[in-house]
Amino acid sequence: QVQLVESGGGLVQAGGSLRLSCAASGRTFSSYVMGWFRQAPGKEREFVAAIRWSGSGTYYAPSVKGRFTISRDNAKSTVYLQMNSLKTEDTAVYYCAADNVGRSYISYRRVEYDNWGQGTQVTVSS
Repeated sequence: QVQLVESGGGLVQAGGSLRLSCAASGRTFSSYVMGWFRQAPGKEREFVAAIRWSGSGTYYAPSVKGRFTISRDNAKSTVYLQMNSLKTEDTAVYYCAADNVGRSYISYRRVEYDNWGQGTQVTVSS
């Protein structure tokens, strides 16, 4: 099992930036892909971005493409989400997740991620 802990959330004005971190521990070698999801009140949890631990593969939701950047630091077993040009609609609890299946693709589906962090709140004000 991979344990995941998100951090870096907070309050930011629209147009501002924030960087989230997801620290992985435990059987990190079991995971292949790390993803970021978010959930706003009353809405479904939605995919944001994902990255492979190995190789160059990244994948972004259209709503954040060009604004958010996912990256990794393998030595620290940490995945980051740099969020720029934040909008009020980015307000949500952000979760990181691990996909422990060696798929040929990077999944955007919640059910294909096996381990989840507790989430970190991101609030973007007008």
